[in-house]
Amino acid sequence: MQHTAQETLPTRFYRDPAIYEDERRRVFARNWLLFGHESQLADPGAYVAGSVAGFPLIVVRGTDNVIRAFHNVCRHRAGPLADDGVGKCEGALVCRYHGWRYALDGRLASARDFGAAEGFDVRDFALLPIACESWRGFVFVNIDAKADPLERAIAPLIARTRNVPLENFRLTHHTVHDIACNWKTYVENYLEGYHIPLVHPFLNSAVDATKYEISVSAPVIFHQAPPRDGSPVAGLWAWAWPCLGVNVYAEGILMERMWPLSATHTRLDYLYFFVDGIARNEMERSITASEDTTREDKLITEAVQRNLDAGVYEKGRLSPKHEEGVGWFQREIAKVLER
Repeated sequence: MQHTAQETLPTRFYRDPAIYEDERRRVFARNWLLFGHESQLADPGAYVAGSVAGFPLIVVRGTDNVIRAFHNVCRHRAGPLADDGVGKCEGALVCRYHGWRYALDGRLASARDFGAAEGFDVRDFALLPIACESWRGFVFVNIDAKADPLERAIAPLIARTRNVPLENFRLTHHTVHDIACNWKTYVENYLEGYHIPLVHPFLNSAVDATKYEISVSAPVIFHQAPPRDGSPVAGLWAWAWPCLGVNVYAEGILMERMWPLSATHTRLDYLYFFVDGIARNEMERSITASEDTTREDKLITEAVQRNLDAGVYEKGRLSPKHEEGVGWFQREIAKVLER
Protein backbone atom coordinates (compact mmCIF):
# COMPACT_ATOMS: atom_id res chain seq x y z
CA MET A 1 0.00 0.00 0.00
CA GLN A 2 1.41 3.38 -0.99
CA HIS A 3 1.36 6.32 1.39
CA THR A 4 1.59 10.01 0.58
CA ALA A 5 4.95 11.57 1.41
CA GLN A 6 4.21 14.27 3.99
CA GLU A 7 5.53 17.74 3.25
CA THR A 8 8.05 19.01 5.81
CA LEU A 9 7.72 22.13 7.89
CA PRO A 10 8.92 25.29 6.13
CA THR A 11 12.49 26.40 6.83
CA ARG A 12 11.38 29.39 8.93
CA PHE A 13 10.32 26.99 11.69
CA TYR A 14 14.02 26.27 12.25
CA ARG A 15 15.33 29.84 12.00
CA ASP A 16 12.76 32.42 13.03
CA PRO A 17 13.28 33.88 16.55
CA ALA A 18 9.56 34.74 16.69
CA ILE A 19 8.63 31.08 16.23
CA TYR A 20 11.10 30.13 18.97
CA GLU A 21 9.38 32.62 21.30
CA ASP A 22 6.04 30.96 20.48
CA GLU A 23 7.58 27.57 21.26
CA ARG A 24 8.87 28.79 24.62
CA ARG A 25 5.32 29.71 25.66
CA ARG A 26 3.28 27.04 23.89
CA VAL A 27 5.58 24.01 24.01
CA PHE A 28 8.09 24.30 26.85
CA ALA A 29 5.87 26.23 29.26
CA ARG A 30 2.95 23.81 28.83
CA ASN A 31 4.50 20.35 29.00
CA TRP A 32 6.23 18.07 31.49
CA LEU A 33 10.02 18.29 31.34
CA LEU A 34 12.53 16.00 33.04
CA PHE A 35 14.48 18.18 35.45
CA GLY A 36 16.47 15.83 37.65
CA HIS A 37 16.45 12.77 39.85
CA GLU A 38 15.44 12.28 43.47
CA SER A 39 18.96 11.09 44.29
CA GLN A 40 20.12 14.66 43.61
CA LEU A 41 17.58 15.84 46.21
CA ALA A 42 18.30 13.36 48.97
CA ASP A 43 18.23 15.76 51.94
CA PRO A 44 16.21 18.84 52.96
CA GLY A 45 17.74 21.91 51.32
CA ALA A 46 19.17 19.97 48.37
CA TYR A 47 18.31 21.61 45.08
CA VAL A 48 18.71 21.35 41.31
CA ALA A 49 18.63 24.58 39.31
CA GLY A 50 18.65 25.09 35.56
CA SER A 51 17.21 27.05 32.66
CA VAL A 52 14.74 25.48 30.23
CA ALA A 53 14.02 27.44 27.04
CA GLY A 54 14.95 30.63 28.86
CA PHE A 55 12.92 29.86 32.00
CA PRO A 56 15.18 29.75 35.11
CA LEU A 57 13.79 27.05 37.42
CA ILE A 58 14.75 25.45 40.72
CA VAL A 59 13.62 22.24 42.42
CA VAL A 60 14.27 21.86 46.14
CA ARG A 61 13.46 19.36 48.89
CA GLY A 62 11.74 21.03 51.83
CA THR A 63 12.18 20.47 55.55
CA ASP A 64 8.96 18.42 55.33
CA ASN A 65 10.68 16.19 52.70
CA VAL A 66 8.34 17.40 49.95
CA ILE A 67 10.02 18.21 46.61
CA ARG A 68 8.78 21.51 45.18
CA ALA A 69 9.62 23.56 42.10
CA PHE A 70 9.73 27.32 41.60
CA HIS A 71 10.86 29.91 39.13
CA ASN A 72 14.45 30.71 40.13
CA VAL A 73 13.51 34.39 40.30
CA CYS A 74 13.40 36.55 43.42
CA ARG A 75 10.20 38.58 43.77
CA HIS A 76 12.18 41.71 44.66
CA ARG A 77 14.15 42.60 41.50
CA ALA A 78 14.45 39.25 39.72
CA GLY A 79 17.73 38.12 41.24
CA PRO A 80 18.69 34.40 41.16
CA LEU A 81 18.20 32.21 44.21
CA ALA A 82 20.91 29.77 43.15
CA ASP A 83 23.38 29.17 40.34
CA ASP A 84 22.51 26.49 37.79
CA GLY A 85 23.56 23.05 38.92
CA VAL A 86 23.20 20.86 41.99
CA GLY A 87 23.68 22.25 45.49
CA LYS A 88 22.41 22.50 49.04
CA CYS A 89 21.16 25.42 51.10
CA GLU A 90 20.83 25.54 54.88
CA GLY A 91 17.16 25.93 55.65
CA ALA A 92 16.31 28.70 53.16
CA LEU A 93 16.77 29.94 49.62
CA VAL A 94 18.53 33.31 49.72
CA CYS A 95 18.57 35.69 46.75
CA ARG A 96 22.14 36.22 45.61
CA TYR A 97 21.40 39.84 44.63
CA HIS A 98 19.90 41.52 47.72
CA GLY A 99 19.52 38.71 50.24
CA TRP A 100 15.77 38.22 50.38
CA ARG A 101 15.24 34.96 52.23
CA TYR A 102 12.65 32.32 51.31
CA ALA A 103 11.53 29.25 53.24
CA LEU A 104 11.91 26.00 51.34
CA ASP A 105 8.16 25.92 50.71
CA GLY A 106 8.48 29.22 48.82
CA ARG A 107 7.21 31.67 51.46
CA LEU A 108 9.13 34.94 51.80
CA ALA A 109 10.63 34.72 55.28
CA SER A 110 12.40 38.09 55.32
CA ALA A 111 13.24 41.00 53.04
CA ARG A 112 16.74 41.87 54.26
CA ASP A 113 17.11 45.45 55.57
CA PHE A 114 14.15 46.54 53.47
CA GLY A 115 12.83 49.18 55.85
CA ALA A 116 9.27 50.08 56.69
CA ALA A 117 7.06 50.28 53.62
CA GLU A 118 3.35 50.96 53.61
CA GLY A 119 1.36 48.28 51.86
CA PHE A 120 4.25 45.76 51.77
CA ASP A 121 3.26 42.33 53.10
CA VAL A 122 5.74 39.45 52.87
CA ARG A 123 2.81 37.08 52.32
CA ASP A 124 2.26 38.65 48.90
CA PHE A 125 5.78 37.94 47.68
CA ALA A 126 6.22 34.19 47.83
CA LEU A 127 8.23 32.48 45.10
CA LEU A 128 6.24 31.66 41.97
CA PRO A 129 5.54 27.90 42.10
CA ILE A 130 5.38 25.44 39.22
CA ALA A 131 4.05 21.89 39.08
CA CYS A 132 6.45 19.15 40.16
CA GLU A 133 5.92 15.37 40.11
CA SER A 134 8.13 12.30 40.31
CA TRP A 135 7.94 9.10 38.32
CA ARG A 136 9.99 6.25 39.75
CA GLY A 137 12.65 8.66 40.99
CA PHE A 138 12.72 10.93 37.94
CA VAL A 139 11.63 14.49 38.76
CA PHE A 140 9.56 16.38 36.18
CA VAL A 141 8.38 20.00 36.19
CA ASN A 142 5.63 21.84 34.34
CA ILE A 143 5.17 25.61 34.28
CA ASP A 144 1.50 25.24 33.31
CA ALA A 145 -0.65 25.13 36.44
CA LYS A 146 -3.50 23.60 34.42
CA ALA A 147 -1.45 20.76 32.95
CA ASP A 148 -2.68 17.18 32.97
CA PRO A 149 -0.99 14.92 35.55
CA LEU A 150 2.43 13.57 34.61
CA GLU A 151 1.18 9.97 34.45
CA ARG A 152 -1.23 10.91 31.67
CA ALA A 153 1.45 12.74 29.70
CA ILE A 154 3.85 9.79 29.69
CA ALA A 155 1.32 6.94 29.92
CA PRO A 156 2.80 4.92 27.00
CA LEU A 157 6.27 5.13 28.54
CA ILE A 158 4.93 4.07 31.94
CA ALA A 159 3.22 1.05 30.39
CA ARG A 160 6.25 -0.03 28.35
CA THR A 161 8.66 0.20 31.33
CA ARG A 162 6.36 -1.34 33.92
CA ASN A 163 8.58 -4.40 34.31
CA VAL A 164 11.90 -2.56 34.00
CA PRO A 165 13.59 -2.18 37.44
CA LEU A 166 14.30 1.54 37.02
CA GLU A 167 14.84 2.00 40.75
CA ASN A 168 17.92 -0.26 40.58
CA PHE A 169 19.85 2.28 38.49
CA ARG A 170 22.04 5.01 40.02
CA LEU A 171 22.96 8.38 38.53
CA THR A 172 26.70 8.27 37.86
CA HIS A 173 27.54 10.74 35.07
CA HIS A 174 26.20 13.98 33.59
CA THR A 175 27.56 15.33 30.31
CA VAL A 176 26.53 18.40 28.31
CA HIS A 177 26.69 19.11 24.58
CA ASP A 178 26.09 22.51 22.98
CA ILE A 179 24.90 22.02 19.39
CA ALA A 180 24.57 24.84 16.86
CA CYS A 181 21.18 23.84 15.53
CA ASN A 182 17.51 24.44 16.24
CA TRP A 183 16.16 22.04 18.85
CA LYS A 184 13.74 20.54 16.31
CA THR A 185 16.61 19.79 13.94
CA TYR A 186 18.14 17.61 16.64
CA VAL A 187 14.86 16.03 17.76
CA GLU A 188 14.00 15.02 14.21
CA ASN A 189 17.42 13.42 13.83
CA TYR A 190 16.67 11.38 16.97
CA LEU A 191 13.25 10.34 15.65
CA GLU A 192 14.46 8.31 12.65
CA GLY A 193 16.95 5.59 11.85
CA TYR A 194 17.09 6.44 8.16
CA HIS A 195 20.47 8.17 8.60
CA ILE A 196 22.19 5.42 10.61
CA PRO A 197 24.02 3.62 7.76
CA LEU A 198 25.53 6.91 6.55
CA VAL A 199 26.24 8.74 9.82
CA HIS A 200 26.88 6.13 12.54
CA PRO A 201 29.36 3.39 11.56
CA PHE A 202 29.57 1.83 15.03
CA LEU A 203 25.81 1.92 15.63
CA ASN A 204 25.26 0.50 12.15
CA SER A 205 27.57 -2.40 13.04
CA ALA A 206 25.75 -2.93 16.35
CA VAL A 207 22.17 -3.06 15.02
CA ASP A 208 20.49 -4.20 11.83
CA ALA A 209 19.43 -0.78 10.52
CA THR A 210 17.54 -2.40 7.61
CA LYS A 211 15.00 -3.61 10.19
CA TYR A 212 14.81 -0.36 12.17
CA GLU A 213 11.20 0.29 13.21
CA ILE A 214 9.37 3.33 14.59
CA SER A 215 6.15 2.99 16.60
CA VAL A 216 4.10 6.09 17.42
CA SER A 217 2.14 5.84 20.68
CA ALA A 218 1.50 9.57 20.97
CA PRO A 219 2.91 11.47 22.73
CA VAL A 220 5.68 8.85 22.99
CA ILE A 221 7.58 7.38 20.03
CA PHE A 222 9.36 4.05 20.37
CA HIS A 223 12.34 2.78 18.36
CA GLN A 224 13.39 -0.79 17.76
CA ALA A 225 16.22 -2.42 15.81
CA PRO A 226 17.52 -6.00 16.15
CA PRO A 227 20.94 -5.94 17.85
CA ARG A 228 23.82 -7.88 16.35
CA ASP A 229 25.65 -10.42 18.53
CA GLY A 230 27.52 -8.86 21.45
CA SER A 231 26.04 -5.41 20.90
CA PRO A 232 25.87 -3.10 23.96
CA VAL A 233 22.90 -1.21 22.51
CA ALA A 234 20.10 -3.75 22.91
CA GLY A 235 17.17 -2.40 24.89
CA LEU A 236 14.33 0.12 24.81
CA TRP A 237 14.64 3.41 22.93
CA ALA A 238 11.90 5.96 23.34
CA TRP A 239 11.24 9.65 22.90
CA ALA A 240 8.62 11.58 24.86
CA TRP A 241 7.08 14.87 23.74
CA PRO A 242 8.41 17.46 23.61
CA CYS A 243 12.14 16.81 24.09
CA LEU A 244 13.12 13.72 26.11
CA GLY A 245 15.06 10.71 24.87
CA VAL A 246 14.86 7.57 27.03
CA ASN A 247 17.41 4.84 26.32
CA VAL A 248 17.12 1.77 28.55
CA TYR A 249 19.74 -0.99 28.33
CA ALA A 250 20.41 -4.10 30.39
CA GLU A 251 22.84 -2.38 32.76
CA GLY A 252 22.28 1.31 32.15
CA ILE A 253 19.87 4.11 31.31
CA LEU A 254 20.57 7.29 29.37
CA MET A 255 18.05 10.10 29.86
CA GLU A 256 18.62 12.65 27.09
CA ARG A 257 17.19 16.15 27.51
CA MET A 258 17.02 18.22 24.30
CA TRP A 259 16.64 21.78 25.58
CA PRO A 260 16.70 24.85 23.32
CA LEU A 261 19.03 27.75 24.11
CA SER A 262 17.82 29.93 21.25
CA ALA A 263 16.32 29.61 17.79
CA THR A 264 19.62 28.20 16.52
CA HIS A 265 21.28 26.50 19.52
CA THR A 266 20.42 23.40 21.53
CA ARG A 267 21.78 22.01 24.78
CA LEU A 268 21.84 18.25 25.28
CA ASP A 269 21.97 17.05 28.87
CA TYR A 270 22.90 13.39 29.23
CA LEU A 271 22.06 11.77 32.57
CA TYR A 272 23.71 8.33 32.79
CA PHE A 273 22.39 5.74 35.24
CA PHE A 274 23.95 2.32 35.89
CA VAL A 275 23.19 -0.67 38.09
CA ASP A 276 25.27 -1.11 41.24
CA GLY A 277 28.28 -3.36 40.78
CA ILE A 278 28.70 -2.86 37.05
CA ALA A 279 32.32 -3.21 35.99
CA ARG A 280 33.96 0.14 35.33
CA ASN A 281 35.12 -0.88 31.87
CA GLU A 282 31.55 -1.86 30.91
CA MET A 283 30.24 1.49 32.10
CA GLU A 284 32.96 3.38 30.22
CA ARG A 285 32.29 1.30 27.10
CA SER A 286 28.64 2.31 27.10
CA ILE A 287 29.39 5.99 27.74
CA THR A 288 32.06 6.10 25.04
CA ALA A 289 29.72 4.55 22.47
CA SER A 290 27.02 7.06 23.38
CA GLU A 291 29.33 10.07 23.26
CA ASP A 292 30.80 8.95 19.92
CA THR A 293 27.31 8.65 18.44
CA THR A 294 26.46 12.11 19.75
CA ARG A 295 29.54 13.64 18.14
CA GLU A 296 28.39 12.18 14.83
CA ASP A 297 24.87 13.56 15.38
CA LYS A 298 26.31 16.96 16.29
CA LEU A 299 28.28 17.15 13.03
CA ILE A 300 25.34 16.21 10.82
CA THR A 301 22.69 18.33 12.58
CA GLU A 302 24.93 21.40 12.55
CA ALA A 303 25.53 20.84 8.83
CA VAL A 304 21.77 20.53 8.27
CA GLN A 305 21.16 23.75 10.23
CA ARG A 306 23.77 25.58 8.15
CA ASN A 307 21.89 24.52 5.02
CA LEU A 308 18.53 25.51 6.50
CA ASP A 309 20.00 28.95 7.23
CA ALA A 310 21.41 29.31 3.70
CA GLY A 311 18.09 30.32 2.15
CA VAL A 312 18.23 27.65 -0.57
CA TYR A 313 16.00 24.90 0.86
CA GLU A 314 12.36 25.65 1.71
CA LYS A 315 10.46 22.35 2.01
CA GLY A 316 11.03 18.65 1.45
CA ARG A 317 9.15 15.35 1.74
CA LEU A 318 9.21 12.74 4.50
CA SER A 319 9.65 9.03 3.86
CA PRO A 320 6.51 7.13 4.90
CA LYS A 321 8.73 4.09 5.50
CA HIS A 322 11.40 5.68 7.70
CA GLU A 323 10.14 9.02 9.00
CA GLU A 324 6.76 8.35 10.58
CA GLY A 325 8.03 9.70 13.91
CA VAL A 326 9.33 12.88 12.30
CA GLY A 327 5.97 13.31 10.58
CA TRP A 328 4.03 13.04 13.84
CA PHE A 329 6.40 15.51 15.52
CA GLN A 330 6.11 18.08 12.74
CA ARG A 331 2.32 17.81 12.66
CA GLU A 332 2.23 18.30 16.43
CA ILE A 333 4.47 21.38 16.23
CA ALA A 334 2.26 22.90 13.52
CA LYS A 335 -0.88 22.14 15.56
CA VAL A 336 0.48 23.55 18.81
CA LEU A 337 1.67 26.73 17.13
CA GLU A 338 -1.54 26.89 15.03
CA ARG A 339 0.48 27.54 11.89
